[in-house]
Amino acid sequence: MSNPSEYLLGNADREHERLIRQAARLLPITEGFFREAGIASGQRVLDVGSGVGDVAMLLARLVGAGGKVVGIDRDPKSIRRATARVTEANLKNVEFVESDIAQCEIQGPFDAIAGRYVLQFLPEPAATLRHLMRRLRMGGTVAFLEGSWAPFVLLSRHLPLWSTGVRLLQEVSTHFGVNLEMGLDLHRVFLDAGLPAPKMRLEMELGHDPDFTRWVSDTVASLQTQFHKFQISLDPLGDLDTLQERLHAEVAASRTVAPWIALVGAYSRRQ
Repeated sequence: MSNPSEYLLGNADREHERLIRQAARLLPITEGFFREAGIASGQRVLDVGSGVGDVAMLLARLVGAGGKVVGIDRDPKSIRRATARVTEANLKNVEFVESDIAQCEIQGPFDAIAGRYVLQFLPEPAATLRHLMRRLRMGGTVAFLEGSWAPFVLLSRHLPLWSTGVRLLQEVSTHFGVNLEMGLDLHRVFLDAGLPAPKMRLEMELGHDPDFTRWVSDTVASLQTQFHKFQISLDPLGDLDTLQERLHAEVAASRTVAPWIALVGAYSRRQ
């Protein structure tokens, strides 16, 4: 496991832009899941691992003017970007706090605790959930979306270059200590945190357009420092300057679609 204070993908401007594009793709799945979990108008919600603010802004629209979203993230640069975006969107019901998730001391009570792609990076996700749940009212909702790479890897095999990129992303993430099957592990994590067994679902994004097919090349670019750190060669991908174009050409020539990481949602209520 790498240093817990380090984030796998970093916080460069390029990575922030990648996160914003990714969030736009995942918006329908995320919104539908949070609605199903019961996040609604007037609620007070704690957004865990806010990054540049996309989940917090979605939650802010769900809870409306009578609700409140508090987002926590440990990276000050990301918080500054998130705050600027909230101001630009004229959302008055969101605030961000710089804090380590595992040591969060924000005062409750909250009606819901939510997050996306965050527990997979934590060394002790169940212990962190137990800590956060002290701010959750009885009957309140815990709702998280996390990744599952198994179907992502399987459904990439018909695309040699895309599949190579996926394999290298999987390798560097594993070296870093990311739990690539946290989505499926959410059942166990919720139980270990003292929650009832969650309701769960799995959904995947599939696509073929240029905005979709840049997902692999964009992520490779954000992870170049980590590839170097773990001495993982990117030579199998060829010229990185043309990777995006070659990935798109491969998908287009296949007359099929490419997959992205499966997103598993799990929600439960504190009893």
